[in-house]
Amino acid sequence: MKAFRILINNIADGFKSVFRNFSLSLASISCITITLILVGISIILSENVNKFTDDIEKDVTIVVYIDKDATEEDKEAIKININLLPNIESIEFLSKEDIRKDMSTESDELGTILSGYDEATNPLLDEYLVKVKDTEKIGETATAIKEIEKINTVKYGEGMVEELVKIFNIIKKITIVIVVGLVIVTAFLISNTIKITINNRKRQIEIMRLVGASNSYIKLPFFFEGIILGFLGSIIPIFLTCYGYIFLYQKMEGVLFTEVITLVNPDKILFTLSLILLSIGVVVGALGSYRAVRRYLKI
Repeated sequence: MKAFRILINNIADGFKSVFRNFSLSLASISCITITLILVGISIILSENVNKFTDDIEKDVTIVVYIDKDATEEDKEAIKININLLPNIESIEFLSKEDIRKDMSTESDELGTILSGYDEATNPLLDEYLVKVKDTEKIGETATAIKEIEKINTVKYGEGMVEELVKIFNIIKKITIVIVVGLVIVTAFLISNTIKITINNRKRQIEIMRLVGASNSYIKLPFFFEGIILGFLGSIIPIFLTCYGYIFLYQKMEGVLFTEVITLVNPDKILFTLSLILLSIGVVVGALGSYRAVRRYLKI
């Protein structure tokens, strides 16, 4: 009971210190707010980049064109050999007649041209659509498929796919570095705010020492002050990033410029985003306060 009472008193002292040093606290909260808004935007950007990358990777397909003179046994052998390769996720067969029918529906002009062919005269080739597990190794897989007998051509968007994967991997790493950097900056700001507060209250601390106050009794209010600053600084970023993203998502109808690039549904990320921003604010506030107390409060 006594420990609980001491805890409540320390939290109360933390609140009093925030309002007693209102100008310093407001400056710290403002810095935390701006920083966490940038963190929130970076996280949302990172999630959407990850989604777009995953969507691209799911849609990447190796198109394997089969020789015109290949028999049914050859086609089955090709399928077996492709499935034996290590990076294969799925394989689907499309006959040249199915392809002709699908292409005929794409436009009236194309339909008119292809209607002049039947199954015997169809100039198209049977094909396999192959999806891979790891798009970074798609070039190696395509090369291995080319070596299989009775295969005419292998296409997958050579060069472009690898470059896209590299670009998105770089963007992922950059967003992670930005988030980590902003968190460090936030901890530094809170630490400096607490340090200034401590310098302004040296007289009070000396009096507390003289009357026999323990080190923990002196330190804890500063610790809770950092937590409170972090908590207050996270409220506005949570509100702005969540409602801002919902507005953007609804305004753009869930897509970015084109149907190919779809945005992450707000329901899937905003609750987690709110927890992350709140946790960053509180944890970084506590760590920043602890750093200041340990480094500058020589007790």
